Amino acid sequence: MAQPRLVLIGPPGSGKSSVGRRLAELTGLGWRDTDADVATLSGRSISDIFLDEGEQAFRTLERAAVVAALSEHDGVLSLGGGAVLDPATRDELRSYVDAGGCMVFLDVSLSAAAPRVGFNRSRPLLVGNPRQQWKALMDHRRPLYEELATVTVLTDALSVDEVATSILELEAHQ
Repeated sequence: MAQPRLVLIGPPGSGKSSVGRRLAELTGLGWRDTDADVATLSGRSISDIFLDEGEQAFRTLERAAVVAALSEHDGVLSLGGGAVLDPATRDELRSYVDAGGCMVFLDVSLSAAAPRVGFNRSRPLLVGNPRQQWKALMDHRRPLYEELATVTVLTDALSVDEVATSILELEAHQ
């Protein structure tokens, strides 16, 4: 059974996608994103799933995508920012860590996330006052990210290459 070498978690704007792609390049491994998996398998955008069926329906699809990726993918895996919210998904992620997996929390401040996310794009959980929504999401999710992480990297002042290099150095000492 395959297991990802690295799993990236964190809020919107932390760099999970760009850092994941760069880590895949540096390691020669494949990169997979569970949000992309959900969109591909459902044939709809994440925003459309949220609008048409609600967050719980999305979380159910997301959990299935995470479980599949944890058992099928042996490269770098980027999870959606809210994947840690579902208790069953967290159990799967704990099992991955317990089996020796490297769970990387890409931490980021609101001031650094704002220009990255844009706060004007189609993000279903940032509707209304995006800065206030992002802060509320992070206040709720931070303890979950920290609980699951085996490695944490603050991405605020770092380039994608610097974050990827830091992760690989920390992974080697884990």
